[in-house]
Amino acid sequence: MRGLFITFEGNDGSGKSSVIEAIKEELVKKGYDVVYSREPGGSKIAEKIRDVILDIDNLGMDPKTESLLYAASRREHLMKTIVPALNDGKVILCDRFLDSSLAYQGFARGIGIDEVYQMNTFATEGIMPDLTLLVCVKPEVGLKRIKDNHRGTLDRLEVEKLAFHEKVYEGYLKVQAKFSDRIVIINGEASKEQVKHDALEVVMNFIKEHKI
Repeated sequence: MRGLFITFEGNDGSGKSSVIEAIKEELVKKGYDVVYSREPGGSKIAEKIRDVILDIDNLGMDPKTESLLYAASRREHLMKTIVPALNDGKVILCDRFLDSSLAYQGFARGIGIDEVYQMNTFATEGIMPDLTLLVCVKPEVGLKRIKDNHRGTLDRLEVEKLAFHEKVYEGYLKVQAKFSDRIVIINGEASKEQVKHDALEVVMNFIKEHKI
């Protein structure tokens, strides 16, 4: 029995990581076999590529190089983590996937949403999430959260200026409109409990619908 592939997206500082953790805990309590993963990363080689992508020393990276590195990392992640878990009938909760590339590199970097999508079809062989939750907050809200809560060094994307994060936010809305049958928007500016409640409701209804 094929499992379910659920991804979580959002601009920086949206709080999606906390949402994922809460949903994971609830699903485990209910007896579901859950696998958590993330992008970039999620497997041995993919994590090494992640280090290159997010390294603060690589600020001058060419946008297409960045996009290709994400695609390479994604391929490894799929083959080593996601596909085996799906084949085992597990519920996969993944922090970011292809939609991030569409918003960040496709729109915000100016490569083109369709162009980045086509670039990634070779890597993914058409494997896409069954459900995606897009946790949205205004860019200035997200950046303030990062500044207030972050410990240690910011990564290469987090140090980008507000104008870039505004483009990411706009890009995500365009991606959601393009894949509205799969991507559900969650208001990340509501209270933490409300955000978790709304996200869990969407996930549980989806799982029940698919009788997993």
